[in-house]
Amino acid sequence: MPPKKDTKDTKTSKSKETGTTKKAPTAYNLFMRTELPKVKAENPAMDHKEAFKRAASRWKDSADNPKNKSE
Repeated sequence: MPPKKDTKDTKTSKSKETGTTKKAPTAYNLFMRTELPKVKAENPAMDHKEAFKRAASRWKDSADNPKNKSE
């Protein structure tokens, strides 16, 4: 039986060869990048999972959320 190829290495090397660029971060990603450190600063003892949940719940009412923008 032939040895298995490491598919993870071949995928990363292919993307490097093609020179693909990353997508721009979404509004949610940008919000979470700034909000998560704020939540952790307010509650330093909180674990990451709980802090992420709290930041995500703030996204629902955020002005940065495109769903909250009125026309």
